[in-house]
Amino acid sequence: MIELIDVHKSFGTQKVLDGLNLEIVDGQTTVIIGKSGGGKSVLLKHIIGLLKPDSGRVMVDGTDITGLNDKDLNEIRKKFGMLFQEAALFDSMNVAENVAFPLREHTKMKEREIRDIVKERLAAVGLPGVEQKMPSELSGGMRKRVGLARALAMHPQIILFDEPTTGLDPVMTEAINELIITTQKNFDLTCVVISHDIQSIFEVGHRIAMLYEGKIIEYGEPDDIKKSDNPVLTQFLSGSLDGPMHVI
Repeated sequence: MIELIDVHKSFGTQKVLDGLNLEIVDGQTTVIIGKSGGGKSVLLKHIIGLLKPDSGRVMVDGTDITGLNDKDLNEIRKKFGMLFQEAALFDSMNVAENVAFPLREHTKMKEREIRDIVKERLAAVGLPGVEQKMPSELSGGMRKRVGLARALAMHPQIILFDEPTTGLDPVMTEAINELIITTQKNFDLTCVVISHDIQSIFEVGHRIAMLYEGKIIEYGEPDDIKKSDNPVLTQFLSGSLDGPMHVI
């Protein structure tokens, strides 16, 4: 579904992606891990076309998106949904209006159709009957669920999750992990998850990719990652201060 081929990206003198190669398999969840500030969000922005590489290619469903004009890029983006760290809900809109927003912006659906989709998507994330609530009335976990319902509104093929469990307690973290797993299965999605939560990594990921110094240094299924003797990966997973990964 998605492939990054020899992708380079620098900001001034800071090289963030350095010949990165990654294949994201259709119909699976790929988790991208790596140290804070190591380029994971930059990688995510390349996948959705918010950033263009200095060189290299980003393939989405067989199309190289790096050279597309805005119109064609927007068509490709319709394949995507995204759940941001803080859900990024509009505080002035109620839940139904938040979920309906992309449908009203990007389609010509009638209001009745939109209401039906909003109801279906909220039920799919375990939040039936909350349409009239405001974001301020929701818990952190509920806001994440509403954000996911909105990401699903346009029936995307791909969902990008940026630190979906950040700021949640262990119980709610488990609930969000289960939601990612069931949503991926029920909607037959290709998912890309950025996470620092070690337990979540192995729970939701079909494949795990370790980003370090601008490259993917380890990639495989969870059991392969657990067995890896890569010293950087081992240090990251154990949370040790001792190892090749420098702590600033």
